[in-house]
Amino acid sequence: MYGCQQNLINPNEELKAVLEFICSESHKLTNCGIYYARQLYFKTGKLIGKYDLEKEYKTNKHYQVLHSQAAQQILRSVSESFKSFKELDKKCQKGELHFKPRLPNYRKGAGYALVTYPKQALKLVGDNIKIPLGNTVKRWFKLDSFLLPMPSNLNFADIKELRILPRNQCFYAEFVYEKKSALLLNLKPQYALAIDPGINNWLSCVSNVGTSFIVDGRKVKSLNQWYNKRVSTLKEGKPQGYWDEQHEGT
Repeated sequence: MYGCQQNLINPNEELKAVLEFICSESHKLTNCGIYYARQLYFKTGKLIGKYDLEKEYKTNKHYQVLHSQAAQQILRSVSESFKSFKELDKKCQKGELHFKPRLPNYRKGAGYALVTYPKQALKLVGDNIKIPLGNTVKRWFKLDSFLLPMPSNLNFADIKELRILPRNQCFYAEFVYEKKSALLLNLKPQYALAIDPGINNWLSCVSNVGTSFIVDGRKVKSLNQWYNKRVSTLKEGKPQGYWDEQHEGT
């Protein structure tokens, strides 16, 4: 069983430049992989293999500036998205799907994308996790790695994966870790709870032993509407992508 924890990164200027660089290169490498996979599908009707993109792009500059294992994860995610498309398309043709799936398309603009590092690429140095960069970056900038704080509530030995997640003009460190839960030992499979999510009634829950309850969603809905109005007011007349410290406090 695995858990996931997100920590907001508060970078200095140097670390921010590194995070922007690797997430930008991930965005570009993703689009490279999507281009090749789409062309293969259009011309042959075949799906890209799990390791085919790695062989194709090992000499690509966007691949080489990233650590090899991070670059591999990006391209494997692309191949997985095409595999998922094919599975959905089969269901659609059998009438088992209420919509027609679309072939994975390119990421838009000059953006940032997720970068994932498996445990094997990481090292614990004091109270920080050392995250490697590609050999090309080392050659260009004399920089072979960067550091992020190790969360005090997690054990480094339990971490399986570290993701750098760009979101809302910020960067987050997402730690995937092995979760040992004693609660699983006490589960009683003969009991079940059906949960139906909604809007005003956020969660409508019914058990198989005759009990039921509703979680009211109107308060959450009201807060969300207020937040959206507040953000809209702050961004009025500003360029697309505008963000400032007031947004963090809304």
